[in-house]
Parts: sequence; structure tokens; C-alpha cells
Amino acid sequence: MKFRGMAAAIAVIAGVGAAVAGAAQAAPGKVVLGGSSGIIFDNNSACSLTAIGYDNAGRLVGLTAGHCAPAGARLASESALDAGAVGVVAYSDNGEGLDFAVLQFDPAKVNPVRSVGATTINGIGGAPAPGTTVCSNGRTSGPGCGVVWGNLDESVTVNQACSKPGDSGGPVTVGDRLVGMNQGRLTGLAGIGFDLPCATAANPIHSPAFFAPIDVILAAVNATGGVGSGFRPV
Repeated sequence: MKFRGMAAAIAVIAGVGAAVAGAAQAAPGKVVLGGSSGIIFDNNSACSLTAIGYDNAGRLVGLTAGHCAPAGARLASESALDAGAVGVVAYSDNGEGLDFAVLQFDPAKVNPVRSVGATTINGIGGAPAPGTTVCSNGRTSGPGCGVVWGNLDESVTVNQACSKPGDSGGPVTVGDRLVGMNQGRLTGLAGIGFDLPCATAANPIHSPAFFAPIDVILAAVNATGGVGSGFRPV
């Protein structure tokens, strides 16, 4: 859709040894991954994990934005790059549809968790109404909250949270419920080229972010009938 072209581009990794702020430390032999963890793909892009859990076949899977990497790309945990590849992109729409990707992880290498830093995901919530305060968390901006402005359509919800390159795919929550997947920042508003990137997550004066309601994403995942169908967070 047209707004996908407005999303912030994925940052190319410089200094790939940097740890994700607030990420938990993995036990020996496994890396810890949960919603908002930084993930690095072998196309040298960085994004944020929406959530991790299991599908209806018992596979350890996760979600992120589709423009992060194509199907078949391998991925690593940004906070534990020395562990090497811990998963693969099982499906990606490459940002040309709803903008989502399904990740399949190696359970021998990954310890899935509900909480990473300020974000805890204990279940799925419905699409938030205008005026609701939602919180997001990503590898670049860290945690922050903002008010929902409204919906551009059923798959695009505009909100005043912060979004920078690398935050794409991060969770959007209300309390401990996952309600959306962060997909970028709106630019070129009203055709006047307005774009004011956020300096910090605490500063509300910036171009709005947008996310896809998680129930819309999960319906699309289920429609594929493949890896990720029946996703439920840990």
C-alpha cells in the first residue's frame, strides 16, 4: 500500500557488536529473545521482534515487519551475535502487502521470553480505539508511548509514539497485551513534505508513527496455512 513507501528505511548495521538496550542475558548455549529484541539479518538490516511464541504445529516462531528481509534470510540476536544464526525468515511479503514476516527459530538456540526491558507480552489484545495510549519498544528508540490518532484503513493505525529506522517490527502494547506491529513513521503529510523525526521517545513533537493491528496481521499469517499459523505468544 502507498504508506509502506513512507516507512523509515531499515538501518544498515554499523558496529554490529552493540547490544540491545534492556535485553536480557541468555543462559549458556541459548540467546534470549522476546518482543522488542533487536534482530540482525544476513542482508545487513536490523529490525525489532514483535513477539515470540509457538504456532499450531509447535514450532518456535516470531513476527516482524516484512520489509526487514526476504524469505530465506538468516537472522541473529543483536545482543548475542557470537551465537551466530538462530533462525530464518520462513515467510515475508517484502513490505508489499500488510508488511509482515514470519520467523522460525531454532529451539536449541533460543530461549523465548515474555519480557524484554520495559515490554511484557502476556497475550493478544484487540485493535485500540482513537484516544487510547499505546506503548511501543524497538531496538533503536527503546520504550515510549503515544496516543492513537485514528485509522487510515483497517491495517494502518496512526499514533504519536516514536519510530526510527530499526524499530520496524517492534511490539505495540496496551498494558501487557500485544495490539500491533510497529511499521514506520509517516512522512509527506498532506502533501506538504512535513517530516519531523523524533529526537527521543519522550518528546511528543514529531511525525506520527503507524502500526498494523496485530489481529489483522495474525489473520494474514493464518491465511498462509504455513509456518506461524495459529501463533500464540509465550
